[in-house]
Amino acid sequence: MSVIRKAVIPAAGFGTRFLPQTKAMPKEMLPLVDKPVVQYVVEELVEAGITEIIIVTGYHKRSIEDHFDHNFELEMHLRQQGKLNRLAKVEKIPEMANFYYLRQKGPKGNATPILNAKEIIGNEPFLVFWGDDFIDAKPSRAKQLIQAYEKYQAPILGGIKTSRSEDAKRYGFAAGQEIEPGVIEISELVEKPGPEKVPSDLAIVSGMLYTPDIFDAIEEADKRRSPEEELVYIDALNVLMERGKKIYAKAIDGGVFYDCGNILEYMKTITDFALKHPDINGEYKKYLKEILK
Repeated sequence: MSVIRKAVIPAAGFGTRFLPQTKAMPKEMLPLVDKPVVQYVVEELVEAGITEIIIVTGYHKRSIEDHFDHNFELEMHLRQQGKLNRLAKVEKIPEMANFYYLRQKGPKGNATPILNAKEIIGNEPFLVFWGDDFIDAKPSRAKQLIQAYEKYQAPILGGIKTSRSEDAKRYGFAAGQEIEPGVIEISELVEKPGPEKVPSDLAIVSGMLYTPDIFDAIEEADKRRSPEEELVYIDALNVLMERGKKIYAKAIDGGVFYDCGNILEYMKTITDFALKHPDINGEYKKYLKEILK
């Protein structure tokens, strides 16, 4: 059985919803109290046993690379100032995993950064986590996806249950036979179907585990699309199902989905994490009570 040790984080988007803030700062680097969103994603992967992380970026994402590298001047300053707790937090970041950076090449669409990582992934199963959203769950979403893969030996898509009509316009949805609580064998997979055509209440929102045959399927989907169409991973998964490949979706147990690529949802996420932060939660809660009187 293959051990899951690699992950891809697509992070090349412009983050136009957050302009002008994201003119200079990638949306993946927006802070949740004292850590950027993408660090929460990386920490979850590492805690689940991932050792090789490929981040697919664009020309405007250099700060992501800098964040996961050593800053020796800063480290020296903290050491000289005796701020050893802060030094420890900074020093551990680049040591969490082996990081690889690719500049995204190819057509628009969320399958392109996955295909870009083909040569580094090789013939191994791997995780794909977006750099601007995550699910906070115990056990983690990464561990739940890996556990499902170990059982079914097939691609596993992470999702949440939702009946909100706006979600049907934002996410892909999966339908199929439930083979155990929260797990379905997918028979239908639709990208942003809209509330009138949504096939189920299972939105595929955050995190996937792929087998390496996804790369050939993406290349086939690329051949089939028209020039104005985006290259999306759902089209590649449909190619795999046409070929008889079983694909599963798992509703992440006990999880809260945080979509930090959406301004309102990002602000809600900041509040949730501030209320859980041991250094500020008490004063922050007091402040919220005061302004909401």
